[in-house]
Amino acid sequence: MFSYVSSFLERSQIFIFIMLFSLIAPADVLAAQKDQSRWDKHYDIEEFLFGTEPIHFLKENINLLPKGKALDLAMGEGRNGVYLATQGFDVLGLDISPLGLNKAHKLAKHHNVRIKTQVVDLEEYQLKRNAYDVILCTYYMQRDLFHQAKASLKPGGMILIETYNIDYLNYASFSKKYLLEHNELLEIFKDFKIIRYQAYDDGKEAYSSIIAQKL
Repeated sequence: MFSYVSSFLERSQIFIFIMLFSLIAPADVLAAQKDQSRWDKHYDIEEFLFGTEPIHFLKENINLLPKGKALDLAMGEGRNGVYLATQGFDVLGLDISPLGLNKAHKLAKHHNVRIKTQVVDLEEYQLKRNAYDVILCTYYMQRDLFHQAKASLKPGGMILIETYNIDYLNYASFSKKYLLEHNELLEIFKDFKIIRYQAYDDGKEAYSSIIAQKL
């Protein structure tokens, strides 16, 4: 009888805790949990969702980037960060999806390189200042993160960004807030030295890419 009552009380306490947490948990915490679950579901497949090859803009400009510590923002399954590691960079990848980062480690192992990763909510995470030689951010749009990245680069460090721009709406339904405006990257990095810039549109997709160097 005592064990039954004790078990009932424990279950009741757990239920009350869950109910209270759901009432007092900040909305951003719940949103982060939802984002993590969504991306884990996308990555929970045998193949790599976006393939294993790095984006062309990174590969064709790799020799311009200063060797050293590299940060891959929203690393996902690691195709770009792992490529940096194969080229001699010390890579840290940040992403909200542990499942995606697990696949990034598998890809790194396949290429006989090592990477470091950390599961974080980039909307809450604060980047270290003057910490990286290279910062990479591809197909992830968070405008305040671009400004954080500027402070996170060492002097002489470079940032590489590529993501969809406003012209992508000609070919797909997409939330406008996650699309770059025309020349927006040039404006954001006007106090940097622009090394490479492109606005690409092949009639099927449209995106902007930049490599900029901190002075």
